[in-house]
Amino acid sequence: MLVAPSWSEVGHSECIYSSYRDLISRQSETQQMEVLKEKVEEEEEAERAEQAERAERAKKMMRPMEVRKEDTTRTQEMLRDLERKLSEIEVSIPEKPSTFTKDAIDTSKLPLSYQSNTPKEEHLLQVADNFSRQYSHLCPDRVPLFLYPVNECSVPKFVSTTIRPTLMPYPELYNWDTCAQFVSDFLSAVPLPDPLKPPSYLYSSTTVLKYQEGNCFDFSTLLCSMLLGAGYDAYCVYGYGSQDLCHMDLTREVCPLTVKPKEEQESAKTDPLHGLRVHSWVLVLSGKREVPESFFIDPFTARSYSTQDDHFLGIESLWNHKNYWVNMQDCWNCCKDLVFDLGDPVRWEYLLLETDKPLLSLTEEEDDGMNDDDDVENLGKEDEDKSFDMPCSWVEQIEISPEAFETRCPNGKKVIQYKRARLEKWAPYLNNNGLVCRLTTYEDLQCTKILEIKEWFQNRKDMLELKHINKVTGLNIDYFKPGHPQALRAHSYTSMQPEMDRVMEFYETARVDGLIKREETPRTMTEYYQGRPDLLSYRHVNFGPRIKKLSLNSAESNPRPVVLRHSLPTSHPTHVLACQKITERFSRNPAKPADEDVAERVFLLLDERIQLRYHCREDHLTASKREFLWRTEGDSKGNKIIMTPDMCLSFEVEPMEHTKKLLYQYEAMMKLKNEEKLARHQAWESELEVLEILKLREEEEAAHVLTISIYDTKRNEKSKEYREAMERMMLEEHLWQAEAQLDYLAPFLAQLPPGEKLTRWQAVRLKDECLSDFKQRLIDKANLIQARFEKVLPGPWQGRGPQRPQPENGPRAVCSPSQTCEGLIGAGGGCQCLGCPDDRVVLPHTCSLGGRVDGGREGVVGGWMEPYNSS
Repeated sequence: MLVAPSWSEVGHSECIYSSYRDLISRQSETQQMEVLKEKVEEEEEAERAEQAERAERAKKMMRPMEVRKEDTTRTQEMLRDLERKLSEIEVSIPEKPSTFTKDAIDTSKLPLSYQSNTPKEEHLLQVADNFSRQYSHLCPDRVPLFLYPVNECSVPKFVSTTIRPTLMPYPELYNWDTCAQFVSDFLSAVPLPDPLKPPSYLYSSTTVLKYQEGNCFDFSTLLCSMLLGAGYDAYCVYGYGSQDLCHMDLTREVCPLTVKPKEEQESAKTDPLHGLRVHSWVLVLSGKREVPESFFIDPFTARSYSTQDDHFLGIESLWNHKNYWVNMQDCWNCCKDLVFDLGDPVRWEYLLLETDKPLLSLTEEEDDGMNDDDDVENLGKEDEDKSFDMPCSWVEQIEISPEAFETRCPNGKKVIQYKRARLEKWAPYLNNNGLVCRLTTYEDLQCTKILEIKEWFQNRKDMLELKHINKVTGLNIDYFKPGHPQALRAHSYTSMQPEMDRVMEFYETARVDGLIKREETPRTMTEYYQGRPDLLSYRHVNFGPRIKKLSLNSAESNPRPVVLRHSLPTSHPTHVLACQKITERFSRNPAKPADEDVAERVFLLLDERIQLRYHCREDHLTASKREFLWRTEGDSKGNKIIMTPDMCLSFEVEPMEHTKKLLYQYEAMMKLKNEEKLARHQAWESELEVLEILKLREEEEAAHVLTISIYDTKRNEKSKEYREAMERMMLEEHLWQAEAQLDYLAPFLAQLPPGEKLTRWQAVRLKDECLSDFKQRLIDKANLIQARFEKVLPGPWQGRGPQRPQPENGPRAVCSPSQTCEGLIGAGGGCQCLGCPDDRVVLPHTCSLGGRVDGGREGVVGGWMEPYNSS
């Protein structure tokens, strides 16, 4: 471990790594000589090219003057024609590619953890700086380590703390391949500023996701965070890769979507910086998530590679969110001989002692030398002092919105160029026809001659999933998901016109007739069945030439005629034999004997014959056969068919008596005639179904209707309208409730049916109830005031309201049935007439004794009358 050692240990460490340093120095000298040699060769080649260009220029100058005059002489018409042609040329100015720099990032809204370091992070930076200085001293021939680059706020951050393990809430991102594909599609690759050095900055994954751009280190950090969150043992790797790997150049790679035999690999161009180009990728070790073998993932292309692959030329270091390891193994043979046992301190030097990788056990000699108790105690104290765990990540929680996850590619589109292929990707719902991916395969390396096109679709109402177009043969194949109205699985055709070569495959479980496949040519139609109750497995129909009809019906409503003379009158123009032969085959029925179980029957409509072939017994070599000859002659009355022995020809392996009787043969022939009519009718229905499917496919291709999930509230117009209507109703109800709290009539109106107009009687009754309730509220309020007043006033004034001293000899009034008292009833609202038991009432009031008190005048207090004084 290289953390905080004493300088007395440097000599011993130099002895340990002397051989390794010598090997590295020899390797670097060899690489430098090779680079110099290649530069000299390039300079010589440039000089030869310049000399050849000079000779060509001198040769052009020596051309005859006549030729020069002919070239320079232009008529006025030729000049105008040239000007017109030049004006028709449209020149598109390419947009300047966006650069992902620190100046383009808005750091004002970033959290505090992005803009500063905690004390623990500062301590970690000091440990990393000490580690780096010791590493540079012990291994001066190796490049500096990639330990603490600056982030988007120009704050140095340790690389392990930049990783934020996050499990995404999308089931599609639970596996390594889908995570890698998402990172590759979602981000746009930006090359390193210097291909020979790692970047001086490393941005957070949240910033990279926001701007959707980054270099290989940004790609690896984001992918490693997602894989660690998904449970994989993943690491970011800093090393060296091939030119194609660093530049994401797949023009020499075969597209993984093309299934073709392996071709001879083209010799790659020599790279003067071979082995020196810096690259970053992800290492997934075996063990977790049932990973059987360790492998590399290139985050640019989302492709997995073996650790023995030639694209990866060396490793300097690797890290995860817990520790940092430096590779101490020789990479002269690329990464093929590397051992990824991170617990081996000889092969991998780690930064922190707190590592989850088990260290190798000590040898017996080292174990014997540490038996002293004091040494053990001192060693434990020393380890305690050196121990330091990794701080938490300074990056915020990585979040991917559903809109961003669905969009995937920047601006919704991404193009990848492969060897003789071009792959285009779109976001769902970006194209009106639901196109999400297109693979174009070319014949030549320049990608000028198209061989075939494959298009993938999503969210199509017609369940179209894949369209395969072969430009050479003109063959089109449409593949459908389950759910098509006609249960289509695949449709292979060269033209959408009827009566052309085509093959239709169906989902047999979604059909009542169990049809699997239908093959059609201009003269034949073959159908394959499965799981039918009648055990029919095959039907082949041979058609004659198409008949022109005199009626105005088109071919769509009247396909190739198969219903013949037995169903149409002889004067009908379509009374011509069009269906010539129908062949049907059946599977074995174990409930019947083999001699009675028909294996194949053939209806020869032109010859008016029916041929039967039965299943062969297990212990026999031949099967029984029978042939019926159909005659239209009837008996003397014209309603019966005369059956003769020559109308039935049979070959029986084991002849039986009942099969030779004419009655048995007659019944069998009549049954077969009904089966023939049914077979013709089914063939006619199949033709109608083909025309219906073709018409439906034309309508579907013209409409391009896309389905929207009910959970997609952003695009589902019906759901959006329903949600807006519900929100509007809730708002109206809230406003109505707010108004109802201020409306005195609301409790009374709620008793009436809603939406009805009030009658006069209801309005009067509503008025009386409202006034009565208002009076009762005033009485309750007065009673409350009186009760509080009685609690405040003690002695003789309690219960009489606010009273004043009265004259002893003043007039006195007593309420009587014939007398009316005029005066103030007091603050409590009660009748102050002498002897009146009614207290706390509202004026005017008729008391129980028959007297009436009218308010509005002062002077009556407790039944005593005083002269009214208006002043």
